[in-house]
Amino acid sequence: MNEPGKAGILDRLRDRHGWLDHVIRAYQRFDDRNGGFFAAGLTYYTIFALFPLLMVGFAAFGFVLVRRPELLKTIDAHIRAQVTGALGDQLRHLINSAIDARTSVGIIGLATALWAGLGWISHLRQALTEMWWDERIESPGFVHNKLSDLLALMGTFAVTMATVALTTLSHDAPLAAALKWLGVPKLSVLDWLFGLLAIVISTAVSWLLFAWMIARLPREKVSVADSARAALMAAIGFEAFKQVGSIYLRVVLRSPAGATFGPVLGLMVFAYVTAYLVLFCTAWAATASGRPRTRHVPPPAPAVIAPRVQLDEGISTRQTLTAAAMGALGALALSRFTRRLR
Repeated sequence: MNEPGKAGILDRLRDRHGWLDHVIRAYQRFDDRNGGFFAAGLTYYTIFALFPLLMVGFAAFGFVLVRRPELLKTIDAHIRAQVTGALGDQLRHLINSAIDARTSVGIIGLATALWAGLGWISHLRQALTEMWWDERIESPGFVHNKLSDLLALMGTFAVTMATVALTTLSHDAPLAAALKWLGVPKLSVLDWLFGLLAIVISTAVSWLLFAWMIARLPREKVSVADSARAALMAAIGFEAFKQVGSIYLRVVLRSPAGATFGPVLGLMVFAYVTAYLVLFCTAWAATASGRPRTRHVPPPAPAVIAPRVQLDEGISTRQTLTAAAMGALGALALSRFTRRLR
């Protein structure tokens, strides 16, 4: 009788440390559901959606300049003082073109942004749903999906704007202004405390945004408690990544080539890592219900024993006559063969 093989080191570590087993199961789920592929697709949709948003910002800038002619004169005077020659003329022509085409650019930008945004939110919801559910969720229909995606896009936009406002407050200048308004004196000794407070606020804001994505964007209801824990892990990882990314930008922007291509590459890496982190943490939340090795497995359904009775009717008359004829032919052929041998 063969003895059972000894468990490997990784299996023993997984049995000993539940958190390690959870991480491995989360990564296996993430990989089985093509999490890296979904993260790459989200990166594409994110970069693609930026162009119509820039068009909308371009049009909004034109409307602001029309309503504030003194600001337009200030910008024009600043360009004349700082940039001379053909380049200065091109900049002034560009500003005038933005003012003249603000309506058409704004309409086209809004329509394109809506189309790109629906593609982005649909891909994100599909990716989150794949991370959560084992079985495939049946689509309720094209129109229902688009309306649901539109509502989800509006909700995500509102939550994102709230988080952007809170994140802006966590920066040095707005935080200092807020503390001054509250009557808190600015002391050099407390600079490190203010920096720590800014990081805490930024992490809390990211937690709010990721919790909304993981818990509310999937196409079926999921566990809010598991989503909140996964969102906290994603927020901490996101904040650490932002600190590393800021160092990367400071180093890259020192060279001319880095100043040209560094921000674009940094934006792509930023979008991919963020999507990867959110999807992995969603897979972590989906595997938070317990360890499959120790989880109770329900017994299978009872077996149904149905005896089969098959009647053997024996050999028919036709089969008997055929067998006799074949035997006679065989005996005749054998007798002639033996006579030739004599």
